Amino acid sequence: MTTGKRAPAGAAVLRGEITTAIRRALMQELAAVGYGRLSIEAVARRAGVGKTAIYRRWNSKLDLVLEIVSAAAGGKLPVLDTGTLRGDLTLLFQGVAHALRHPLASQIIPDLLAEAARNPTIDETLQRVLRARQQEVGGRLVSRAVQRGELPADTDPETAVDLIVGPLYWRLAIARSPLTDSYLDALVEAVAAGLGATTPKPLPRPREVPSTG
Repeated sequence: MTTGKRAPAGAAVLRGEITTAIRRALMQELAAVGYGRLSIEAVARRAGVGKTAIYRRWNSKLDLVLEIVSAAAGGKLPVLDTGTLRGDLTLLFQGVAHALRHPLASQIIPDLLAEAARNPTIDETLQRVLRARQQEVGGRLVSRAVQRGELPADTDPETAVDLIVGPLYWRLAIARSPLTDSYLDALVEAVAAGLGATTPKPLPRPREVPSTG
């Protein structure tokens, strides 16, 4: 006996592999031509599907791009809880650098940042999803450092997040310089010093219970 639900008569069944192919084609097309010259027709050709397959899922190229950007911004990052601020910063920078070194990311992100200056909808979406992600990751990083006694209790999380992520955006979108390991190591020390970080206090050792044997 079959218990699965059938789609209503006449309803379009959106196959997952086609959706994946469209998303992959969009990223490749964005990297190749940029948002301004992006077309649904070109994405469809690259994905090997008809335009109707895209319009069943998204109303426009703007909707398509915004969904992909939002999904990418919410991508999984490593858990930042190494026990020290410098360790957490190192792990964060390594994760971000790995993602930004991908050729698609290095081409697409600067293009979308430039497009945001001309398109309020893209600007609003980028501001919302990227800022929320920054506050989520950076806020927890700062909070843990305060709890460990590495940062002052009155450290402003918003300012700290700007100091942490600002150099990465500058390096990627403005300077267009590579995120080398030596640069990231220097950045860890610079950010820690800028935030006034101290050496974390060691946790108290558990008291030994005298043996009664």
